[in-house]
Amino acid sequence: MNRKNRYNFAFIDEDAKREIRRKILKAVAIPGYQVPFASRELPIARGWGTGGLQVTLALIGPTDCLKVIDQGCDDSVNAVNIKHFVQSVTNVKITTDTTKATLIQTRHRIPEEPMNENQILVLQVPIPEALRNVEPSERQTRRMHAEGDYTRLWLYLYEDIVKYGDVSIGARYPVLVNGRYIMDPSPIPRWDIPKLHMAETLFIFSAGREKRIYAIPPYTDVKPLEFEDYKFCVEDFKGKQCARCGSKGVFLDEIIDDETGKRIYVCSDTGYCHKVASKSKRKNAISQNYQYKTAGSAG
Repeated sequence: MNRKNRYNFAFIDEDAKREIRRKILKAVAIPGYQVPFASRELPIARGWGTGGLQVTLALIGPTDCLKVIDQGCDDSVNAVNIKHFVQSVTNVKITTDTTKATLIQTRHRIPEEPMNENQILVLQVPIPEALRNVEPSERQTRRMHAEGDYTRLWLYLYEDIVKYGDVSIGARYPVLVNGRYIMDPSPIPRWDIPKLHMAETLFIFSAGREKRIYAIPPYTDVKPLEFEDYKFCVEDFKGKQCARCGSKGVFLDEIIDDETGKRIYVCSDTGYCHKVASKSKRKNAISQNYQYKTAGSAG
Protein backbone atom coordinates (compact mmCIF):
# COMPACT_ATOMS: atom_id res chain seq x y z
CA MET A 1 0.00 0.00 0.00
CA ASN A 2 1.29 3.43 -0.92
CA ARG A 3 0.97 5.36 2.36
CA LYS A 4 1.13 8.73 0.65
CA ASN A 5 -1.97 8.35 -1.52
CA ARG A 6 -3.52 5.19 0.00
CA TYR A 7 -3.53 3.40 -3.35
CA ASN A 8 -2.34 -0.14 -3.87
CA PHE A 9 1.10 -0.25 -5.52
CA ALA A 10 0.52 0.43 -9.24
CA PHE A 11 -3.12 1.38 -8.51
CA ILE A 12 -4.97 -1.76 -9.64
CA ASP A 13 -5.63 -4.60 -7.20
CA GLU A 14 -3.39 -7.67 -6.99
CA ASP A 15 -6.07 -10.04 -8.32
CA ALA A 16 -6.37 -7.92 -11.45
CA LYS A 17 -2.59 -7.90 -11.88
CA ARG A 18 -2.41 -11.68 -11.60
CA GLU A 19 -5.21 -12.11 -14.13
CA ILE A 20 -3.46 -9.81 -16.62
CA ARG A 21 -0.12 -11.59 -16.11
CA ARG A 22 -1.75 -14.98 -16.73
CA LYS A 23 -3.23 -13.67 -19.98
CA ILE A 24 0.16 -12.24 -20.98
CA LEU A 25 1.76 -15.65 -20.41
CA LYS A 26 -0.85 -17.26 -22.67
CA ALA A 27 -0.30 -14.57 -25.31
CA VAL A 28 3.46 -15.19 -25.19
CA ALA A 29 2.92 -18.96 -25.50
CA ILE A 30 0.73 -18.45 -28.61
CA PRO A 31 2.36 -15.59 -30.57
CA GLY A 32 -0.13 -13.37 -32.37
CA TYR A 33 -3.20 -14.92 -30.74
CA GLN A 34 -5.67 -12.48 -29.15
CA VAL A 35 -6.34 -13.44 -25.53
CA PRO A 36 -9.46 -11.92 -23.90
CA PHE A 37 -9.01 -10.30 -20.49
CA ALA A 38 -11.17 -8.47 -17.95
CA SER A 39 -10.32 -4.86 -18.73
CA ARG A 40 -10.56 -2.71 -15.58
CA GLU A 41 -11.75 0.84 -15.08
CA LEU A 42 -8.98 3.42 -14.79
CA PRO A 43 -8.90 7.18 -14.12
CA ILE A 44 -8.52 7.84 -17.86
CA ALA A 45 -11.08 7.36 -20.60
CA ARG A 46 -11.16 4.20 -22.69
CA GLY A 47 -9.40 4.84 -25.97
CA TRP A 48 -6.64 6.87 -24.34
CA GLY A 49 -4.32 3.97 -23.58
CA THR A 50 -6.14 2.00 -20.89
CA GLY A 51 -5.12 -1.35 -22.40
CA GLY A 52 -1.43 -0.53 -22.46
CA LEU A 53 -1.64 1.16 -19.07
CA GLN A 54 -3.17 -1.92 -17.43
CA VAL A 55 -0.35 -4.12 -18.76
CA THR A 56 2.23 -1.58 -17.58
CA LEU A 57 0.69 -1.43 -14.09
CA ALA A 58 0.52 -5.24 -13.91
CA LEU A 59 4.19 -5.68 -14.85
CA ILE A 60 5.96 -2.71 -13.29
CA GLY A 61 8.06 -3.13 -10.15
CA PRO A 62 9.78 -0.74 -7.73
CA THR A 63 13.15 -1.10 -9.49
CA ASP A 64 11.84 -0.52 -13.02
CA CYS A 65 12.57 2.56 -15.12
CA LEU A 66 9.62 3.70 -17.25
CA LYS A 67 9.49 5.49 -20.60
CA VAL A 68 6.18 6.54 -22.20
CA ILE A 69 5.90 7.85 -25.75
CA ASP A 70 3.01 8.95 -27.94
CA GLN A 71 3.69 8.74 -31.69
CA GLY A 72 7.40 8.95 -30.86
CA CYS A 73 7.06 11.99 -28.58
CA ASP A 74 7.93 11.90 -24.87
CA ASP A 75 6.28 15.27 -24.19
CA SER A 76 2.77 14.87 -25.61
CA VAL A 77 -0.21 15.32 -23.28
CA ASN A 78 -1.08 11.61 -23.33
CA ALA A 79 2.49 10.47 -22.61
CA VAL A 80 3.11 13.03 -19.86
CA ASN A 81 -0.17 12.27 -18.07
CA ILE A 82 0.44 8.52 -18.13
CA LYS A 83 3.98 9.00 -16.81
CA HIS A 84 2.78 11.24 -14.00
CA PHE A 85 0.02 8.81 -13.06
CA VAL A 86 2.28 5.73 -13.00
CA GLN A 87 4.95 7.56 -11.04
CA SER A 88 2.41 8.80 -8.49
CA VAL A 89 1.24 5.24 -7.73
CA THR A 90 4.62 3.47 -7.96
CA ASN A 91 7.36 6.07 -7.38
CA VAL A 92 9.47 4.45 -10.14
CA LYS A 93 12.12 6.26 -12.13
CA ILE A 94 11.07 8.00 -15.36
CA THR A 95 13.30 8.44 -18.40
CA THR A 96 13.20 9.64 -22.00
CA ASP A 97 16.24 7.51 -22.93
CA THR A 98 15.22 4.26 -24.62
CA THR A 99 18.43 2.48 -23.58
CA LYS A 100 17.86 3.21 -19.87
CA ALA A 101 14.21 2.10 -19.71
CA THR A 102 13.26 -1.40 -18.60
CA LEU A 103 9.58 -0.91 -19.46
CA ILE A 104 8.37 1.22 -22.37
CA GLN A 105 4.74 2.06 -23.09
CA THR A 106 4.10 3.44 -26.54
CA ARG A 107 1.38 4.59 -28.87
CA HIS A 108 1.88 4.30 -32.65
CA ARG A 109 5.70 4.03 -32.68
CA ILE A 110 8.60 1.74 -31.88
CA PRO A 111 11.73 3.59 -30.68
CA GLU A 112 14.53 4.14 -33.19
CA GLU A 113 17.26 2.81 -30.91
CA PRO A 114 17.53 -1.01 -30.78
CA MET A 115 16.11 -2.58 -27.62
CA ASN A 116 17.50 -5.57 -25.73
CA GLU A 117 16.22 -8.72 -24.04
CA ASN A 118 15.95 -6.98 -20.66
CA GLN A 119 13.30 -4.57 -21.94
CA ILE A 120 9.56 -4.92 -22.54
CA LEU A 121 7.65 -2.78 -25.04
CA VAL A 122 3.93 -2.33 -24.32
CA LEU A 123 1.87 -1.03 -27.24
CA GLN A 124 -1.49 0.69 -26.86
CA VAL A 125 -3.93 -0.76 -29.40
CA PRO A 126 -7.18 0.88 -30.56
CA ILE A 127 -8.32 -1.96 -32.86
CA PRO A 128 -6.70 -5.39 -32.23
CA GLU A 129 -8.51 -7.29 -34.99
CA ALA A 130 -6.54 -7.42 -38.26
CA LEU A 131 -9.60 -8.75 -40.10
CA ARG A 132 -11.95 -5.95 -39.06
CA ASN A 133 -11.80 -4.25 -42.50
CA VAL A 134 -12.95 -7.42 -44.25
CA GLU A 135 -15.30 -8.93 -41.63
CA PRO A 136 -17.26 -6.86 -39.08
CA SER A 137 -18.54 -9.86 -37.11
CA GLU A 138 -16.40 -10.79 -34.10
CA ARG A 139 -17.76 -14.31 -34.19
CA GLN A 140 -16.71 -14.77 -37.80
CA THR A 141 -13.23 -13.33 -37.28
CA ARG A 142 -12.71 -15.78 -34.38
CA ARG A 143 -13.66 -18.62 -36.70
CA MET A 144 -11.40 -17.33 -39.48
CA HIS A 145 -8.41 -17.16 -37.12
CA ALA A 146 -9.15 -20.65 -35.79
CA GLU A 147 -9.28 -22.10 -39.29
CA GLY A 148 -6.42 -19.99 -40.63
CA ASP A 149 -8.80 -18.66 -43.27
CA TYR A 150 -7.30 -15.35 -44.37
CA THR A 151 -8.55 -15.40 -47.96
CA ARG A 152 -10.58 -12.22 -47.60
CA LEU A 153 -7.60 -10.24 -46.32
CA TRP A 154 -5.42 -11.41 -49.22
CA LEU A 155 -8.24 -10.44 -51.59
CA TYR A 156 -8.43 -7.02 -49.92
CA LEU A 157 -4.73 -6.47 -50.58
CA TYR A 158 -5.10 -7.66 -54.19
CA GLU A 159 -8.00 -5.27 -54.82
CA ASP A 160 -5.91 -2.47 -53.33
CA ILE A 161 -3.17 -3.18 -55.87
CA VAL A 162 -5.65 -3.32 -58.76
CA LYS A 163 -7.21 -0.03 -57.71
CA TYR A 164 -4.12 1.98 -56.68
CA GLY A 165 -1.23 0.09 -58.27
CA ASP A 166 0.19 -0.83 -54.85
CA VAL A 167 -0.91 -1.73 -51.33
CA SER A 168 -2.12 1.57 -49.87
CA ILE A 169 -2.12 0.50 -46.21
CA GLY A 170 0.14 2.74 -44.12
CA ALA A 171 -0.28 2.18 -40.40
CA ARG A 172 -1.70 -1.12 -39.07
CA TYR A 173 -0.04 -3.12 -41.85
CA PRO A 174 -1.00 -6.80 -41.21
CA VAL A 175 1.75 -9.28 -40.35
CA LEU A 176 1.99 -13.07 -40.13
CA VAL A 177 3.36 -14.13 -36.74
CA ASN A 178 5.25 -17.39 -36.31
CA GLY A 179 3.76 -18.70 -39.56
CA ARG A 180 0.29 -19.01 -37.99
CA TYR A 181 -1.73 -15.95 -36.97
CA ILE A 182 -2.23 -12.76 -38.94
CA MET A 183 -1.93 -9.91 -36.47
CA ASP A 184 -2.62 -6.19 -36.29
CA PRO A 185 0.67 -4.57 -35.12
CA SER A 186 -1.19 -1.48 -33.79
CA PRO A 187 -1.10 1.75 -35.86
CA ILE A 188 2.68 1.82 -36.13
CA PRO A 189 4.04 3.00 -39.50
CA ARG A 190 5.38 0.45 -41.97
CA TRP A 191 8.84 1.75 -41.05
CA ASP A 192 8.57 -0.04 -37.70
CA ILE A 193 7.32 -3.40 -39.00
CA PRO A 194 10.82 -4.89 -39.65
CA LYS A 195 11.75 -4.16 -36.01
CA LEU A 196 9.27 -6.84 -34.89
CA HIS A 197 11.05 -9.64 -36.76
CA MET A 198 13.42 -11.76 -34.60
CA ALA A 199 13.75 -8.92 -32.08
CA GLU A 200 15.37 -9.44 -28.69
CA THR A 201 12.55 -7.59 -26.93
CA LEU A 202 9.16 -8.85 -25.77
CA PHE A 203 6.31 -6.92 -27.46
CA ILE A 204 2.95 -6.88 -25.67
CA PHE A 205 -0.14 -5.41 -27.35
CA SER A 206 -3.20 -4.51 -25.31
CA ALA A 207 -6.60 -3.06 -26.24
CA GLY A 208 -8.64 -1.77 -23.30
CA ARG A 209 -11.92 -1.17 -25.14
CA GLU A 210 -11.77 -4.48 -27.03
CA LYS A 211 -10.41 -6.34 -23.95
CA ARG A 212 -7.69 -8.18 -25.87
CA ILE A 213 -4.02 -8.91 -25.17
CA TYR A 214 -1.58 -10.44 -27.67
CA ALA A 215 2.19 -10.66 -27.88
CA ILE A 216 5.29 -11.24 -29.96
CA PRO A 217 7.95 -13.05 -27.89
CA PRO A 218 11.67 -12.48 -28.50
CA TYR A 219 13.19 -14.13 -31.59
CA THR A 220 9.83 -14.72 -33.28
CA ASP A 221 9.34 -14.78 -37.04
CA VAL A 222 7.20 -11.80 -38.10
CA LYS A 223 6.53 -11.23 -41.80
CA PRO A 224 4.43 -8.50 -43.42
CA LEU A 225 1.88 -9.75 -45.93
CA GLU A 226 3.17 -9.38 -49.47
CA PHE A 227 2.87 -10.88 -52.94
CA GLU A 228 5.77 -12.21 -54.98
CA ASP A 229 5.45 -9.39 -57.49
CA TYR A 230 4.42 -6.68 -54.97
CA LYS A 231 6.87 -6.70 -52.11
CA PHE A 232 6.35 -4.95 -48.81
CA CYS A 233 8.23 -1.65 -48.54
CA VAL A 234 8.65 1.01 -45.89
CA GLU A 235 8.25 4.78 -46.17
CA ASP A 236 10.89 6.46 -48.35
CA PHE A 237 12.98 9.21 -46.72
CA LYS A 238 15.87 9.20 -49.17
CA GLY A 239 17.55 12.57 -49.48
CA LYS A 240 15.86 13.83 -46.31
CA GLN A 241 17.26 14.43 -42.84
CA CYS A 242 16.14 15.81 -39.50
CA ALA A 243 16.26 19.61 -39.34
CA ARG A 244 17.09 19.48 -35.61
CA CYS A 245 19.77 16.81 -35.25
CA GLY A 246 20.69 16.00 -38.87
CA SER A 247 19.81 12.30 -38.55
CA LYS A 248 19.24 10.22 -41.67
CA GLY A 249 17.78 6.73 -41.99
CA VAL A 250 15.13 7.31 -39.31
CA PHE A 251 11.37 7.83 -39.42
CA LEU A 252 10.70 11.52 -40.02
CA ASP A 253 7.65 13.72 -39.47
CA GLU A 254 6.91 16.34 -42.09
CA ILE A 255 5.96 19.71 -40.60
CA ILE A 256 5.56 23.31 -41.74
CA ASP A 257 8.10 25.78 -40.36
CA ASP A 258 6.15 28.64 -38.71
CA GLU A 259 8.78 31.23 -39.63
CA THR A 260 9.55 30.34 -43.24
CA GLY A 261 6.42 28.43 -44.22
CA LYS A 262 8.61 25.72 -45.76
CA ARG A 263 8.23 21.98 -45.28
CA ILE A 264 10.87 20.50 -43.00
CA TYR A 265 11.48 17.06 -41.53
CA VAL A 266 12.15 16.19 -37.90
CA CYS A 267 12.69 12.90 -36.06
CA SER A 268 9.47 11.28 -34.90
CA ASP A 269 11.36 9.79 -31.93
CA THR A 270 12.04 12.91 -29.84
CA GLY A 271 14.15 11.11 -27.25
CA TYR A 272 16.49 9.85 -29.96
CA CYS A 273 16.56 13.28 -31.60
CA HIS A 274 17.54 15.06 -28.37
CA LYS A 275 20.26 12.51 -27.68
CA VAL A 276 21.81 12.86 -31.16
CA ALA A 277 21.58 16.66 -31.00
CA SER A 278 23.24 16.71 -27.56
CA LYS A 279 26.09 14.49 -28.76
CA SER A 280 26.59 16.74 -31.79
CA LYS A 281 26.76 19.84 -29.57
CA ARG A 282 29.30 18.21 -27.27
CA LYS A 283 31.45 17.18 -30.22
CA ASN A 284 31.34 20.69 -31.64
CA ALA A 285 32.23 22.19 -28.25
CA ILE A 286 35.18 19.81 -27.84
CA SER A 287 36.35 20.51 -31.38
CA GLN A 288 36.15 24.27 -30.89
CA ASN A 289 37.98 24.03 -27.57
CA TYR A 290 40.71 21.91 -29.17
CA GLN A 291 41.10 24.38 -32.06
CA TYR A 292 41.32 27.28 -29.57
CA LYS A 293 44.04 25.55 -27.53
CA THR A 294 45.95 24.59 -30.69
CA ALA A 295 45.83 28.15 -31.96
CA GLY A 296 46.98 29.46 -28.55
CA SER A 297 49.94 27.09 -28.33
CA ALA A 298 50.99 27.96 -31.90
CA GLY A 299 50.95 31.64 -31.05
